[in-house]
Amino acid sequence: MKTVALYRPLSIERALHDFDRYMESFFGDSSMIPAGKVPPVDIREYDGHYAMEMELPGFDEKDVEVQVNGGSLSIASRKETESREESEKPESKKDGRFLMRERKITSFSRSFTLPESVDPDQISASFKNGILTLELKKRPEVKKRLISIESK
Repeated sequence: MKTVALYRPLSIERALHDFDRYMESFFGDSSMIPAGKVPPVDIREYDGHYAMEMELPGFDEKDVEVQVNGGSLSIASRKETESREESEKPESKKDGRFLMRERKITSFSRSFTLPESVDPDQISASFKNGILTLELKKRPEVKKRLISIESK
């Protein structure tokens, strides 16, 4: 008996996607930020400012630190977890002991070089539903302006 198989050439994107799925199945869900990885960021440009959005599932605003140092913007977090020995102490029995622990709490650090058009004194941050949003206002002198042309 003969069979017909559909030939689909393997693209790089498909190969990377398949590899990511394989790694997730081996190491577990990647919905949390794994060690050594950085959270994804979206950056948009508007007329008067830039907007950055960073996904931080499982983090609170008190866990995240945003710093500006010269022309560099740094976003970092370090969440401490109790060690196995601490969870087995008698005073922690009221909280129960772990039978299984799959959720990871990790740290990250990410830095961005700010464009010269950003005013470092005019950066604001907000945090809602696991999304860190930064608004980076542009300096007034770099905003676009329309120049009228006179007829002679």
